[in-house]
Amino acid sequence: MPQITVDYSVALTSAFDRRGFALALHPSVAELIGSALPDFKTRFRPITEAVIGTGEDTEAMVHVDLAILPGRDAELKTRLGDLALALLCDHIKPGTGLNTQVTVEVRDIASYHKRVLAL
Repeated sequence: MPQITVDYSVALTSAFDRRGFALALHPSVAELIGSALPDFKTRFRPITEAVIGTGEDTEAMVHVDLAILPGRDAELKTRLGDLALALLCDHIKPGTGLNTQVTVEVRDIASYHKRVLAL
């Protein structure tokens, strides 16, 4: 925990510093929610096909799904969303010519099971 999934338009591949975003996000969120850094997992999924608005080629998107264990209040979730959004915007380089919609969803994990294997 947390489980973070980032979907992004493939057209942003060279403009989006994914690793930098994750490495900035993890310690910032860990401090806010009191979670250990080794527990953070972020995965990135390029979107090869999407229709945004009217379907113009100049549209792109990045969406972060930040799933945390339940028990945090609405104010903390709002702070997490604002933090993630700001960091996300900081890690997308300008000059792509794309109108990029950037969104973050903070949600509770309904059920979570974990085991760490030292192989």
